[in-house]
Amino acid sequence: MRTRRRNPEIVLRDGKPAAVILDIDEYEEMLEQLEDLGDLKALKKMRSKPLKFREFSDFLNENRIRA
Repeated sequence: MRTRRRNPEIVLRDGKPAAVILDIDEYEEMLEQLEDLGDLKALKKMRSKPLKFREFSDFLNENRIRA
């Protein structure tokens, strides 16, 4: 059962914002979005480099895999 989302609550310390209390579903969604953003940045970095191709047998030899 999904609960109704509540607005974030701001915790003050000495009259200044110090922390935020979020609904757990909202927090988990934020974490997923951050992970997706990190994945997109990594993909963009990978795509900026030229592709390098090599023989499959060379890959197997470099990684000591027997086929």
